[in-house]
Amino acid sequence: MSRLTVWEAGTGRELLRTEDAAEIARALGAIGVRFERWEGVAVPEEASNEQVLEAYRPYLDKLMGETGAGSTDVVSLTPDHPQAAAMRQKFLSEHIHTEDEVRFFVRGSGDFVMHVDGKVWDAHCVQGDLISVPANTRHWFDAGEAPRFTALRVFTDQSGWVAHFTGSDIAGRFPVAA
Repeated sequence: MSRLTVWEAGTGRELLRTEDAAEIARALGAIGVRFERWEGVAVPEEASNEQVLEAYRPYLDKLMGETGAGSTDVVSLTPDHPQAAAMRQKFLSEHIHTEDEVRFFVRGSGDFVMHVDGKVWDAHCVQGDLISVPANTRHWFDAGEAPRFTALRVFTDQSGWVAHFTGSDIAGRFPVAA
């Protein structure tokens, strides 16, 4: 189930915890983060990347028309991937991107954790969740020690996805995905 947890960055005091999608969308919208649920599309586990993209084409066309994004792809990560641990570690540190980071979870889950306005916002996203983290938003991502997800990525310019690390240790002071 989708979940949003918000803490004070300095004290770690929990300010909000909700699993209500409408409340998650409202709270994240206040900091410029788009969150929504895409319902009704079932994609078989063995579907190719092309089949996944085709299944979500109506949603993607609408989203790309609204945002001006130019392309999409599919990314999957499983615990048996030889680089799973290294990939997880890389994105556990606070960083920014120079364009919006847009993800839709086809399967599995992951946590986008943002550091905004003196608060830490942990958006636990699951199958059916779309999240768009605005460019230059301090954040990190965790799919846990045994990552298992398939997600659509939407972008305008792939070079905008290069992670620029902030050097902050804040990510280590907050819980990571289970």
